[in-house]
Order: sequence, then structure tokens, then C-alpha cells
Amino acid sequence: MDIRTSFAAQTYAKARPATQPSPSAVGPAGAPAGFAQALGSFADTLNAGEMTAKAAMTGGADPHALVEALAASELAVETAVTLRDKVVEAYQEILRMPV
Repeated sequence: MDIRTSFAAQTYAKARPATQPSPSAVGPAGAPAGFAQALGSFADTLNAGEMTAKAAMTGGADPHALVEALAASELAVETAVTLRDKVVEAYQEILRMPV
């Protein structure tokens, strides 16, 4: 092994950790955790609306609670659709970039 190969291996070993994600990016304040939390909140909101609707059909919930639950579900779905539209728009913008 000549000196250039050894130097390249050492440089690669030093640079490799810089390409790995930092713990703060994957931690509780990072994007993956934020997406997981938002998805869980979305699912909880839809589930609560469904349970309230079922309870209203059987007479176990008052109309006011049903309206609140349906409004929260509608807002959650509209937010998810808007987010999806923004992601699709960004993807299309990336596709239009010249290479």
C-alpha cells in the first residue's frame, strides 16, 4: 500500500461521519419524528370523528359533539390534501428543472 492509498483511506474515514445524519435530525425534533407525530395525530382525529359519528347514530353523543368531531375531521383531511398537493407540485417543479 503506497502513501497515497493510505492517505485516501484516512481521509475517507474522517469524511464518512460527516455524511451520516446527525442525531438531532433524526431525534425527537427532527423531520421523521415530526411526520410520524403528524400522521398519528391525523389518524387519531379521524378515528375520534368516526367514533363520535357512531355514538351519535346510536344516541350516545349529542349533535354538538358530532358537529365538532366532523369539523375537526374535515380540517384534518383538507390539511392532508393541501400537503399532498404541495408535495406533488414540488415534485413536478423538480421534474421541470434542466439537467
